[in-house]
Amino acid sequence: MKRNLALVSYSSSEEESNLERVSRRAVPKKKKLPGLSPSLIVQTPKDDPALHQGRIRITPHVDGQWASHVYVSIRVERRSAMYNLVLDALKTAKNLEPALHDFPRVDENKSEKYFDLHVSLSRPIFLRTHQRDDLKREVKSLAEKCNNFKISFTSFSIFNNDEETRTFLALDIGSGHRELKLLSDGLLPFLANLRQKEYYADPRFHASIAWALLQGTTSCPPQMKVTFAEPDNHASMAENHSSPLLSGLLPTQVAPSVNALRPIHHLPGSLTTILNEQYASPLSSKSCSAFDIQELCAKIGKDVFSWRLKG
Repeated sequence: MKRNLALVSYSSSEEESNLERVSRRAVPKKKKLPGLSPSLIVQTPKDDPALHQGRIRITPHVDGQWASHVYVSIRVERRSAMYNLVLDALKTAKNLEPALHDFPRVDENKSEKYFDLHVSLSRPIFLRTHQRDDLKREVKSLAEKCNNFKISFTSFSIFNNDEETRTFLALDIGSGHRELKLLSDGLLPFLANLRQKEYYADPRFHASIAWALLQGTTSCPPQMKVTFAEPDNHASMAENHSSPLLSGLLPTQVAPSVNALRPIHHLPGSLTTILNEQYASPLSSKSCSAFDIQELCAKIGKDVFSWRLKG
């Protein structure tokens, strides 16, 4: 007995619907992965001048890049004549120009504050992570070749950074200039190998004691203008006086007044004249500003390293 097998035809829409149902059954749904813990997420630094006394980041942040510089440190003790002279000079300077900020004093173990003045021997050095140890080895080797030496100050001067964003009141180096130049020149082969800028050919070594924001590109009077490269440590927008030019703010520092945050066109030309008339003589005296330099320092990011000179 023959049977007639009839083929059942489906519309194309029904076929597509059946295929979709089969497809949904065949492919399991993807499960959402749990979110990363906040502690594992690397936060990109945000530049907010309002949090850093109006300062701006000069060099953009780059992951894996470490802003560094080399310097010598001068500790001015609380009970010294130099300490009192710097305090008096800062008071006089800020009366003449309220926009000046003095650098925070260091407070060890919450006992006695002291000034930690720094004299830069390099421009900002930007290192990749694997180059940090190379800089430490270079500075250590340089320190082992140099004897201890004495340093003194002679007068007050005004310096602007190369970018014309800040102006600085500083103490000029007198004795010790030759030794500082030898140390700075000793870094040249290393800097050339990394294709980094060398320090100035004819440097005026100094230690900054106060700074102010500059408005626009207007600089100080031409006869007073001296520029320098400002170590960019943001780090610097945060920590201690890491360089002669750029110490950041200590967390405990009191917020400045609105007037103190006011940008200026330049520091008044009479400022250094008045300061030098009042303080240059005691500043250059042996009883006030003769300091032994026994260490060479390098700051890499927020970390500070120091090596003893050979004696």
